[in-house]
Amino acid sequence: MNKRIRVGAVSYLNTRPFLYGIANSGLMDEINLIQDYPAIIAEKLLNDDIDVGLIPVAMIPFLDEAHIISNYCIGTEGEVASVAIFSEVPMDQIDTLILDYQSRTSVNLAKILLKEYWKKEVTFEQATPDFIEKISGTTAAVVIGDRALVQIKKSAFMYDLGAAWKSYTGLPFVFATWVSNKVLDIHFIDIFDKANAYGVNHISEVLNAIEFNEYDLNYYYTKNLSYLLTDEKRKGLNLFLEKLAELNNVQIQ
Repeated sequence: MNKRIRVGAVSYLNTRPFLYGIANSGLMDEINLIQDYPAIIAEKLLNDDIDVGLIPVAMIPFLDEAHIISNYCIGTEGEVASVAIFSEVPMDQIDTLILDYQSRTSVNLAKILLKEYWKKEVTFEQATPDFIEKISGTTAAVVIGDRALVQIKKSAFMYDLGAAWKSYTGLPFVFATWVSNKVLDIHFIDIFDKANAYGVNHISEVLNAIEFNEYDLNYYYTKNLSYLLTDEKRKGLNLFLEKLAELNNVQIQ
Protein backbone atom coordinates (compact mmCIF):
# COMPACT_ATOMS: atom_id res chain seq x y z
CA MET A 1 0.00 0.00 0.00
CA ASN A 2 1.19 3.51 -0.75
CA LYS A 3 0.17 4.96 2.60
CA ARG A 4 0.32 3.34 5.99
CA ILE A 5 -3.03 3.06 7.76
CA ARG A 6 -2.99 4.81 11.13
CA VAL A 7 -4.38 2.37 13.72
CA GLY A 8 -5.24 3.26 17.31
CA ALA A 9 -5.37 0.42 19.84
CA VAL A 10 -6.24 0.37 23.51
CA SER A 11 -3.35 -0.27 25.88
CA TYR A 12 -5.17 -2.70 28.20
CA LEU A 13 -4.70 -6.38 28.91
CA ASN A 14 -7.97 -7.12 27.11
CA THR A 15 -6.44 -6.03 23.79
CA ARG A 16 -3.26 -8.10 24.09
CA PRO A 17 -4.60 -10.86 21.79
CA PHE A 18 -5.29 -8.27 19.08
CA LEU A 19 -1.89 -6.66 19.53
CA TYR A 20 -0.21 -10.06 19.44
CA GLY A 21 -1.99 -10.88 16.20
CA ILE A 22 -1.05 -7.54 14.66
CA ALA A 23 2.59 -7.96 15.66
CA ASN A 24 2.86 -11.53 14.35
CA SER A 25 0.87 -11.36 11.12
CA GLY A 26 2.94 -9.02 8.98
CA LEU A 27 0.39 -6.25 9.42
CA MET A 28 2.94 -3.93 11.05
CA ASP A 29 4.40 -3.37 7.57
CA GLU A 30 1.17 -1.65 6.52
CA ILE A 31 0.22 0.39 9.59
CA ASN A 32 1.36 2.97 12.08
CA LEU A 33 0.22 1.75 15.49
CA ILE A 34 -0.71 4.08 18.34
CA GLN A 35 -1.67 2.85 21.82
CA ASP A 36 -3.58 4.75 24.51
CA TYR A 37 -6.62 4.36 26.71
CA PRO A 38 -10.09 4.13 25.07
CA ALA A 39 -11.30 7.73 25.34
CA ILE A 40 -8.08 9.09 23.82
CA ILE A 41 -8.22 6.63 20.91
CA ALA A 42 -11.83 7.70 20.32
CA GLU A 43 -10.84 11.37 20.26
CA LYS A 44 -8.07 10.66 17.78
CA LEU A 45 -10.54 8.90 15.48
CA LEU A 46 -13.03 11.74 15.86
CA ASN A 47 -10.32 14.27 14.96
CA ASP A 48 -9.03 12.14 12.04
CA ASP A 49 -5.65 11.71 13.71
CA ILE A 50 -6.04 7.98 13.03
CA ASP A 51 -7.93 6.04 10.36
CA VAL A 52 -9.18 3.15 12.45
CA GLY A 53 -9.39 2.64 16.17
CA LEU A 54 -10.57 0.21 18.80
CA ILE A 55 -13.03 2.63 20.33
CA PRO A 56 -15.73 2.57 23.02
CA VAL A 57 -18.98 1.92 21.17
CA ALA A 58 -20.57 4.96 22.84
CA MET A 59 -18.45 7.09 20.52
CA ILE A 60 -19.91 5.65 17.31
CA PRO A 61 -22.86 8.11 17.14
CA PHE A 62 -20.48 11.05 17.32
CA LEU A 63 -18.52 10.11 14.21
CA ASP A 64 -19.58 11.66 10.90
CA GLU A 65 -18.67 8.38 9.24
CA ALA A 66 -18.33 5.09 11.11
CA HIS A 67 -17.56 1.65 9.70
CA ILE A 68 -17.15 -1.44 11.89
CA ILE A 69 -14.39 -3.18 9.98
CA SER A 70 -13.72 -6.35 11.96
CA ASN A 71 -15.55 -9.46 13.09
CA TYR A 72 -13.76 -9.08 16.43
CA CYS A 73 -14.53 -6.84 19.39
CA ILE A 74 -14.03 -6.41 23.11
CA GLY A 75 -17.19 -8.08 24.37
CA THR A 76 -18.60 -10.38 27.00
CA GLU A 77 -21.34 -12.97 27.27
CA GLY A 78 -21.86 -12.06 30.93
CA GLU A 79 -19.38 -11.35 33.70
CA VAL A 80 -16.52 -9.32 32.24
CA ALA A 81 -14.50 -8.67 35.46
CA SER A 82 -12.71 -5.58 34.14
CA VAL A 83 -15.69 -3.19 34.03
CA ALA A 84 -17.51 -2.73 37.30
CA ILE A 85 -18.84 -0.49 40.03
CA PHE A 86 -16.70 -0.89 43.15
CA SER A 87 -17.99 0.10 46.56
CA GLU A 88 -17.52 -0.34 50.28
CA VAL A 89 -21.29 -0.54 50.82
CA PRO A 90 -24.18 -2.36 49.10
CA MET A 91 -25.79 -0.79 46.02
CA ASP A 92 -28.78 0.57 47.97
CA GLN A 93 -26.44 2.62 50.16
CA ILE A 94 -24.36 4.22 47.39
CA ASP A 95 -25.11 7.95 46.97
CA THR A 96 -22.14 9.12 44.86
CA LEU A 97 -20.59 7.42 41.83
CA ILE A 98 -17.25 8.51 40.41
CA LEU A 99 -17.05 7.97 36.64
CA ASP A 100 -13.80 6.58 35.23
CA TYR A 101 -12.49 9.00 32.60
CA GLN A 102 -10.97 6.28 30.41
CA SER A 103 -14.12 4.98 28.63
CA ARG A 104 -17.40 6.64 27.72
CA THR A 105 -19.10 3.31 27.05
CA SER A 106 -18.56 1.99 30.57
CA VAL A 107 -19.77 5.11 32.37
CA ASN A 108 -22.85 5.39 30.17
CA LEU A 109 -23.57 1.70 30.68
CA ALA A 110 -23.42 2.32 34.42
CA LYS A 111 -25.87 5.22 34.07
CA ILE A 112 -28.31 3.10 32.05
CA LEU A 113 -28.14 0.20 34.49
CA LEU A 114 -28.52 2.43 37.53
CA LYS A 115 -31.63 4.01 36.03
CA GLU A 116 -33.31 0.97 34.50
CA TYR A 117 -31.92 -2.12 36.26
CA TRP A 118 -31.00 -1.09 39.78
CA LYS A 119 -33.48 1.84 39.74
CA LYS A 120 -31.06 3.82 41.82
CA GLU A 121 -30.41 7.58 41.85
CA VAL A 122 -26.91 8.76 42.65
CA THR A 123 -24.81 11.87 42.25
CA PHE A 124 -22.28 11.49 39.44
CA GLU A 125 -18.76 12.83 39.90
CA GLN A 126 -16.06 13.08 37.25
CA ALA A 127 -12.91 11.17 38.10
CA THR A 128 -9.54 12.65 38.88
CA PRO A 129 -6.35 10.62 38.30
CA ASP A 130 -6.41 9.36 41.92
CA PHE A 131 -10.14 8.62 41.97
CA ILE A 132 -9.82 4.98 43.04
CA GLU A 133 -8.48 6.16 46.39
CA LYS A 134 -11.79 7.98 46.92
CA ILE A 135 -13.83 4.77 47.00
CA SER A 136 -14.99 5.01 50.60
CA GLY A 137 -18.18 5.09 52.61
CA THR A 138 -21.14 5.74 50.31
CA THR A 139 -18.90 6.88 47.43
CA ALA A 140 -18.39 4.23 44.76
CA ALA A 141 -16.65 4.31 41.39
CA VAL A 142 -16.81 2.82 37.93
CA VAL A 143 -13.38 1.30 37.33
CA ILE A 144 -12.35 -0.28 34.04
CA GLY A 145 -9.46 -2.13 32.47
CA ASP A 146 -6.41 -3.51 34.24
CA ARG A 147 -7.08 -1.40 37.33
CA ALA A 148 -10.44 -3.10 37.77
CA LEU A 149 -8.80 -6.53 37.83
CA VAL A 150 -6.60 -5.27 40.67
CA GLN A 151 -9.50 -3.61 42.50
CA ILE A 152 -11.49 -6.86 42.72
CA LYS A 153 -9.47 -7.95 45.74
CA LYS A 154 -9.63 -4.53 47.39
CA SER A 155 -13.29 -3.52 47.43
CA ALA A 156 -15.97 -5.07 49.61
CA PHE A 157 -18.56 -4.93 46.83
CA MET A 158 -18.23 -5.32 43.07
CA TYR A 159 -21.08 -4.89 40.60
CA ASP A 160 -19.98 -6.32 37.26
CA LEU A 161 -21.54 -4.26 34.46
CA GLY A 162 -21.34 -7.03 31.87
CA ALA A 163 -23.18 -9.43 34.16
CA ALA A 164 -25.77 -6.79 35.06
CA TRP A 165 -26.45 -6.00 31.38
CA LYS A 166 -26.89 -9.71 30.59
CA SER A 167 -29.24 -10.13 33.55
CA TYR A 168 -31.26 -7.09 32.48
CA THR A 169 -31.45 -7.61 28.70
CA GLY A 170 -30.55 -11.26 28.12
CA LEU A 171 -27.97 -10.10 25.58
CA PRO A 172 -24.16 -10.01 25.51
CA PHE A 173 -22.42 -6.65 25.63
CA VAL A 174 -19.89 -5.01 23.32
CA PHE A 175 -17.56 -2.50 24.95
CA ALA A 176 -15.37 -1.63 21.98
CA THR A 177 -15.15 -2.34 18.25
CA TRP A 178 -12.66 -1.64 15.50
CA VAL A 179 -14.13 1.37 13.70
CA SER A 180 -12.82 3.38 10.73
CA ASN A 181 -13.83 6.95 9.97
CA LYS A 182 -13.54 6.39 6.22
CA VAL A 183 -13.91 3.60 3.69
CA LEU A 184 -10.81 1.41 3.77
CA ASP A 185 -9.39 -0.91 1.15
CA ILE A 186 -10.99 -4.35 1.24
CA HIS A 187 -7.56 -6.00 1.15
CA PHE A 188 -6.54 -4.17 4.31
CA ILE A 189 -9.80 -5.08 6.07
CA ASP A 190 -9.25 -8.73 5.22
CA ILE A 191 -5.69 -8.94 6.54
CA PHE A 192 -6.63 -6.82 9.57
CA ASP A 193 -9.41 -9.23 10.49
CA LYS A 194 -7.09 -12.21 10.02
CA ALA A 195 -4.55 -10.55 12.32
CA ASN A 196 -7.18 -10.20 15.04
CA ALA A 197 -8.21 -13.82 14.54
CA TYR A 198 -4.60 -14.97 14.82
CA GLY A 199 -4.18 -13.35 18.22
CA VAL A 200 -7.50 -14.63 19.59
CA ASN A 201 -6.59 -18.16 18.44
CA HIS A 202 -3.18 -18.08 20.15
CA ILE A 203 -4.11 -17.15 23.72
CA SER A 204 -1.49 -19.44 25.25
CA GLU A 205 1.24 -17.54 23.44
CA VAL A 206 -0.28 -14.23 24.48
CA LEU A 207 -0.21 -15.37 28.12
CA ASN A 208 3.46 -16.34 27.89
CA ALA A 209 4.36 -12.71 27.21
CA ILE A 210 2.48 -11.24 30.20
CA GLU A 211 3.34 -10.99 33.87
CA PHE A 212 0.20 -10.19 35.85
CA ASN A 213 -0.53 -11.93 39.14
CA GLU A 214 -3.61 -10.07 40.35
CA TYR A 215 -6.10 -12.06 38.25
CA ASP A 216 -6.22 -15.34 36.31
CA LEU A 217 -5.66 -14.08 32.78
CA ASN A 218 -6.37 -17.42 31.14
CA TYR A 219 -9.84 -17.29 32.69
CA TYR A 220 -10.13 -13.62 31.72
CA TYR A 221 -9.33 -14.25 28.05
CA THR A 222 -11.33 -17.45 27.66
CA LYS A 223 -14.31 -16.96 30.01
CA ASN A 224 -14.79 -13.28 30.88
CA LEU A 225 -14.03 -11.87 27.45
CA SER A 226 -15.71 -12.94 24.23
CA TYR A 227 -13.99 -11.54 21.16
CA LEU A 228 -16.13 -12.65 18.21
CA LEU A 229 -18.65 -10.03 17.08
CA THR A 230 -21.64 -12.35 16.75
CA ASP A 231 -25.18 -11.50 15.69
CA GLU A 232 -26.25 -11.58 19.35
CA LYS A 233 -23.52 -9.13 20.25
CA ARG A 234 -24.67 -6.84 17.44
CA LYS A 235 -28.17 -6.97 18.90
CA GLY A 236 -26.75 -6.04 22.29
CA LEU A 237 -24.74 -3.23 20.72
CA ASN A 238 -27.77 -1.82 18.89
CA LEU A 239 -29.87 -1.96 22.05
CA PHE A 240 -27.19 -0.14 24.01
CA LEU A 241 -26.96 2.61 21.38
CA GLU A 242 -30.75 2.99 21.49
CA LYS A 243 -30.69 3.35 25.26
CA LEU A 244 -27.71 5.68 25.03
CA ALA A 245 -29.67 7.98 22.73
CA GLU A 246 -32.44 8.15 25.33
CA LEU A 247 -30.16 9.42 28.06
CA ASN A 248 -30.71 13.13 28.63
CA ASN A 249 -27.06 13.78 29.31
CA VAL A 250 -25.42 11.95 26.41
CA GLN A 251 -22.46 14.09 25.49
CA ILE A 252 -18.74 13.93 24.88
CA GLN A 253 -17.12 14.43 28.26
